[in-house]
Amino acid sequence: MNKIIVVILVSFCFLNDASAQKVPKWKVTDFKNFTDTSNSELVVINLWATFCKPCVEELPDLIRVSEKYKGKLNMVFVSLDADKDYPRKLNRFIKKHHFKFNAVWLDETNADYFCPAFDSAWSGSIPGTLFISKKTNSRLFIESEMSADEFEQHIQSFLLDKK
Repeated sequence: MNKIIVVILVSFCFLNDASAQKVPKWKVTDFKNFTDTSNSELVVINLWATFCKPCVEELPDLIRVSEKYKGKLNMVFVSLDADKDYPRKLNRFIKKHHFKFNAVWLDETNADYFCPAFDSAWSGSIPGTLFISKKTNSRLFIESEMSADEFEQHIQSFLLDKK
């Protein structure tokens, strides 16, 4: 009887972890598809990790500002957390902080491959945010933490650009 209870408990733990996996894995090629198929004027990709203090500090502001422009921009938050931290630590972090945002985990390990795919000048430091205007086919990469005001100014400059 004890063995049956142990098997049930272990099975429940595995099922609970499997159902908790909410953040999908993406490869670099998924980002091209994301930007190509977005119907929004502006695509914004934020590169962050749970271990990066400046990344975590800017998340609430970026989420709040991006919600303000819903329908005009399509934003995705790309976690660069280690393979060992996906999905358990990443999902726990998102749940603990009550973040409601479009998050994915970058399933790539070669920075020499994935960094230039986002921006040719990206050194790999985070946070980083990529703005892509679908209307003007222009891009801007910011390789540093941004305040809510700075983030909103970049959004507005892309949305108001009539080129």
